[in-house]
Amino acid sequence: MKNKIKYSAAALFFFFLAMGCLDHKQQENTNNIKEEYLAKGQQITAAVFSALSSELQNAMKNGGVENAVTYCNLHALNVVDSLSAIHQAQIRRASGKYRNPEDRPDISEKKIIDHYESEIKKGNEIIPKVVSGPDGRHYFYAPIFVNDFCLKCHGTIGQELTRENADLIKKYYPADLATGYETGDFRGIWSIGFEE
Repeated sequence: MKNKIKYSAAALFFFFLAMGCLDHKQQENTNNIKEEYLAKGQQITAAVFSALSSELQNAMKNGGVENAVTYCNLHALNVVDSLSAIHQAQIRRASGKYRNPEDRPDISEKKIIDHYESEIKKGNEIIPKVVSGPDGRHYFYAPIFVNDFCLKCHGTIGQELTRENADLIKKYYPADLATGYETGDFRGIWSIGFEE
């Protein structure tokens, strides 16, 4: 009887040891996958930002805010959609203070935005992150901050954003919420859902 107990105890010990090793391996594998998606997400957002900002700067240079707003209204989503197809991922920009209703955050994006805003209030740095969704897909999120160039269309009305340009923006985006920003403000997020 004592031998049976010894063998049972030994078997249990090795079982839990093996489970611990499996959990460690599984956690390591999960971390590696998240690092891979983090790198992909950063590469994709850099490419999308570069494409959009380059086109926007050209539009601004060749026709001011009116041309830039027209460009955004007609082409920005198409640029993002075409890059989504190239990168085999669903790329979005989302904000609680959106200009285009297409950029209204979904439930998951709203949670990330709320989390980032909470961290900012605490004085903490906000950084890109990868989250595993309930659908088994991986999602990359990264903060978007306002730079000086953004203020021509997203600044304070009557200051960086003229009243005429604000009226023009309202013509294209009647429900616009995306003004009143200052340089360095948290603007919203990049949201990328990777195809599995």
